[in-house]
Amino acid sequence: MTASDTPSFFRRILDNLGDGVLLFDNTLTLTYINMPGEMLLAVSARQVLGVRARLVLPCSEQPVEPDMRHALDTGISLTKRNVTLVHPLHVITVNLHISPITEDEASGVLVQVQQVDRHLRISMEEQLLAQQNAAKSLLKGLAHEIKNPLGGLRGAAQLLERELHDELREYTQIIIEESDRLQSLLDRMLGPNKLPQKAWLNIHRVLDRVTQLVQVEVPAGVRIVRDYDPSIPEIFGDADQLIQAILNIVRNAAQALGMHGRIIIRSRIDRQVTIGERRHRMAVKIDIIDDGPGIKPELLNHIFYPMVTGRAEGTGLGLSIAQGLINQHGGLIECSSVPGNTVFSIFLPLEEDHEANVPGLGSR
Repeated sequence: MTASDTPSFFRRILDNLGDGVLLFDNTLTLTYINMPGEMLLAVSARQVLGVRARLVLPCSEQPVEPDMRHALDTGISLTKRNVTLVHPLHVITVNLHISPITEDEASGVLVQVQQVDRHLRISMEEQLLAQQNAAKSLLKGLAHEIKNPLGGLRGAAQLLERELHDELREYTQIIIEESDRLQSLLDRMLGPNKLPQKAWLNIHRVLDRVTQLVQVEVPAGVRIVRDYDPSIPEIFGDADQLIQAILNIVRNAAQALGMHGRIIIRSRIDRQVTIGERRHRMAVKIDIIDDGPGIKPELLNHIFYPMVTGRAEGTGLGLSIAQGLINQHGGLIECSSVPGNTVFSIFLPLEEDHEANVPGLGSR
């Protein structure tokens, strides 16, 4: 039983599933893997077709081949839960659904790979988006209640200034300047108030511009490393807003490092990405990685809220603004952090028109 037995129509269906689907023959050699399976295991079909199951699915506890052989011999399906697969580039936790397949004289084993931590991530994203929407609604109501008396206070100070002697006008000037400062703070807390002016753009030009801006600000001991995937097609977005969003994150990373450290700006194509309630076949994933001290665990779930910061001199608005700008592009920012490895991941959905232009996708 091989992949050639599967009509192209059904193969397209398998490529649009959320889980990995792997087909092994009766010698437990891989004969087919769908696209989500490739993404999940971080391999290409060309690399793993013809490879034994123990190498394709390297379990950290006990090998998977005895269970597959048992299913093949008995004709009984089984499920292995919370299995840790250890690959050179990453470690994932999955559920393996193992089913024997028999057709005419051919036999094989079908393995469905369901990523457990992916579902946890989707749940956390939904919670994050809901919390951010609630925070935005609260801020808008608060800003409206503050702006009205603030405008009246500024107007009264201007009228009073006309009636006072020169030596007393400095006090009304203080009132006016502080009113303007509070107005500016409210506007920044509310984030972007204009729709993005979108056009086709090269995301690497955006990243290069951010690198240029940050490079002149950081100490000599801070290195910025660019790791780009040149196959990424153009995206539809507002270059200025994307520069501002990514710049806020990279600046935060530089400030966390201090005088020494490394920042990696990495771009990749990610497939089957869920943002909110929508699943996208493809998205650009931009990782900003630093080897600084990390974010305190008690702050990690709140860093995208306005006025939340781990630095005494910080305003706590940079990440909130960045999230708002990326949200306007239909994307999302995630963060994970441990000492020595803080990763901000930006997901920007790609238009469906690009699918045929990405290697390994249009040919399926």
